[in-house]
Amino acid sequence: MKLVYTGKTKDVFALENGNYLLKFKDDCTGKDGVFDPGENSVGLTIDGVGDVNLRMSVYFFEKINAAGIRTHYVSANLKDTTMEVLPAKVFGHGLEVICRNRAVGSFRRRYGEYIEEGAPLPSYVETTFKNDEKGDPLVTKDGLVVLGIMTGEQYESIKEMTRRITAIVADDLLEKGLVLYDIKFEFGYAPDGSVMLIDEIASGNMRVYKDGRYVDPMTLSKLFFA
Repeated sequence: MKLVYTGKTKDVFALENGNYLLKFKDDCTGKDGVFDPGENSVGLTIDGVGDVNLRMSVYFFEKINAAGIRTHYVSANLKDTTMEVLPAKVFGHGLEVICRNRAVGSFRRRYGEYIEEGAPLPSYVETTFKNDEKGDPLVTKDGLVVLGIMTGEQYESIKEMTRRITAIVADDLLEKGLVLYDIKFEFGYAPDGSVMLIDEIASGNMRVYKDGRYVDPMTLSKLFFA
């Protein structure tokens, strides 16, 4: 294996078969020793967080693949906290796709004069550039096309996939008495241009409530696997 990238929460290795290996770490984003999935730097280390993030990712990737939605997931080794994935190129320098079922977080901060906190949203999809210095700025479909980052067809594919995947995750959480407010994904594309879900699907990428109260990511992981 050859190390090709060192990330905040995962390291990436190139495999001889052309695929890649993601090594999940116990490092977490946060500030002043407090876990915060919205932060852009590593703030602390929590024993076992890499394991639960991998297990949740495997659970959902297998379910999404079974639904006929393309992902980069190939297999996982829970003992080594690693996941083998297909090669995929990211859009631009990295793009985040958020699906919002409720008005909270940055959406509420931006549009609070028009909508109440926690108001239902129709699986609203928005895209942001991964750029820590610029605060992950929003970008529209037209902007992505004009900048040559993706085609209009790729955008519509991402939008449809995002809504389908969100429904799968939300339905699963609801069975456990948990309500998904919003969730963040990353997508890439294969050599033929087809879109696929990449990265991970873990508690730190979603905002979940139980009985009207926010559930922090570590508690969510424990409830999910209870």
